[in-house]
Amino acid sequence: METPNKLKIINDPVFGFIKIPSELIYDLLQHPYMLRLTRIKQLGLTSYVYPGTQHTRFQHSLGALFLMTQAVAGLRSKGVEISDEEADGVYAAITLHDIGHGPFSHTLEDSFFTGVSHEDIGLAVINRLNAQMDGRLDIAIAILKDVYPKKFLHELVSGQLDMDRLDYLRRDSFFSGVSEGNIGSARIIKMLDIKDGKLVVEAKGIYSIENFLMSRRLMYWQVYFHKTAYAAERMLHNTIARAKLLQRKGKSLFAPGSLDFFLRDEVREPSDEALDCFMDLDDSDIWTSLKAWRHCGDKVLEILSAGILDRRLFKMQIGNNPVDSGFVDATKAEIARKFGLPPADAEFLTAQGSVSQHIYKNSEADIEIVYNNREVKTVQEASDMLDMKVLGKEVTKHYFCYYRV
Repeated sequence: METPNKLKIINDPVFGFIKIPSELIYDLLQHPYMLRLTRIKQLGLTSYVYPGTQHTRFQHSLGALFLMTQAVAGLRSKGVEISDEEADGVYAAITLHDIGHGPFSHTLEDSFFTGVSHEDIGLAVINRLNAQMDGRLDIAIAILKDVYPKKFLHELVSGQLDMDRLDYLRRDSFFSGVSEGNIGSARIIKMLDIKDGKLVVEAKGIYSIENFLMSRRLMYWQVYFHKTAYAAERMLHNTIARAKLLQRKGKSLFAPGSLDFFLRDEVREPSDEALDCFMDLDDSDIWTSLKAWRHCGDKVLEILSAGILDRRLFKMQIGNNPVDSGFVDATKAEIARKFGLPPADAEFLTAQGSVSQHIYKNSEADIEIVYNNREVKTVQEASDMLDMKVLGKEVTKHYFCYYRV
């Protein structure tokens, strides 16, 4: 039997031609677990605001893989020792870094497993893959868990300047049309170096780092937490919560078997059965269910499902202070009166809470700038433009959203 050529080239709209670097990576990209990501949108329901954001987690993983191959090549050219096995390990780690995402990515992160992050789910999936692949992912797992001796490999996968962020800012900017996110990823990667085992940036790359941090701030509030997109996502979150409540009270709802598993019972750990069901879930299961639920006989679930399908979305109030409690109570009472619902049911037609973001996380290692004399400064010390007190501060916004009556 003829052996297939596994060193394929893929044409990507953001970076152009991407060469698959090894047979291991080809095998991962061909695996059903990875191909599932072609059916999961990168940005949830953001397409309700930016219609171009139809790109997938699979496309993002490919882009991050491409940037990782560029980073490894650049570091090797500067004398950094990275073996072929280590390169394959870090390529596998970045390729698989989002494999634990469920339908609509972050939108429904806590709707299937209770208290289990997508990173923890992903690690359970990767461990399963590693068993199937006879230990070929040992180095990748060590890098992801940050127990591999060369710590900079983990920084390339998950850190202040990781390939994940460098891809998603460029990619999300490209597909949304929001030009503020169009960072100089190639320039940043060319400026990377290693000093004392840590990732650093050459001093001449400081302006690219400043642009990267500012772009991240602008993209966060302009795209990732755009109030209309976030209102749609809260609406979808409430829809799944309502379906769970009904199913657990004995109402028989249509749902694909893998989704039904999570609707019927609370799932607190990624057991084998739970992982089987989760890895069979993608966006299409949710869309199909919404189309059935709009005629299910439960008024609340019908309103929510039809609202998402027909873009009759929650109205959002958002600001630096909590929304006035009198307005919240009056709005809930009016919704209950309008639709003839008990207060507990009317709650599903509203959502209230807060969102917070650090653009420069003080809990992570600093971005360090290295000068020609090998002196190292943090980006806070090196930049004469950025106010790191602002970028490092946790920004919190409070919201209340509700179905229009």
